[in-house]
Amino acid sequence: MSGVLLASGAAAALLASTLTASTVSAQEETVPTEKIQLSVNTVNGSGCPAGTAAVAVSPDNTAFTVTYSDYLAQVGVGASPTDFRKNCQLNLDVHVPQGFTYAIAKVDYRGYGYLEDGASGLQKASYYHQGSSDTGTTSRTFKGPFDNNWQASVSKEYGELVWAPCGVKRNFNINTELRVDGGDSDTKSTTSFMTMDSTDAAVSTVYHMAWKECGS
Repeated sequence: MSGVLLASGAAAALLASTLTASTVSAQEETVPTEKIQLSVNTVNGSGCPAGTAAVAVSPDNTAFTVTYSDYLAQVGVGASPTDFRKNCQLNLDVHVPQGFTYAIAKVDYRGYGYLEDGASGLQKASYYHQGSSDTGTTSRTFKGPFDNNWQASVSKEYGELVWAPCGVKRNFNINTELRVDGGDSDTKSTTSFMTMDSTDAAVSTVYHMAWKECGS
């Protein structure tokens, strides 16, 4: 059962207004004017319980976002034994205008972390088109003491982009994970955590899209 909500109305406008066009190279891009459509086939994972995630498409078709409101990994006071790791797996149906194909040129992952001295956090993510062995991945480690918003990005040069096949329906898969390790910190009296969101109301994950016409 899908736990992802399609953002609409004022919420969608707020999310979309924060998106920026991708800049993958100096090569001229032809962006379709017809609005792309995103729908959620499945969602699984402890980091995205039902109703706690949302997706939205930018008005100019250059990006889409996934935001989370209950994606928290933690250790220490108040944490259960399984809270040290949270993950989310999304399977999206991306409908693109006829005659076009897309690739993911860049992804910006954002969040907030509070790590005591001696603790550490890990952010991992991957994405791929259904049936493709080419995967975009990122992995970043954070060391305590840390108390700030964090951002991790992964991008590709134009010649390295993996394009969705033209004229064939392929779902888009997103896998993300957060881990927190108490390490040498005092987990009996303190709490360390990482979230897949931020304190400044910015979007958490932005997928920048590159476009080209099929056959070009």
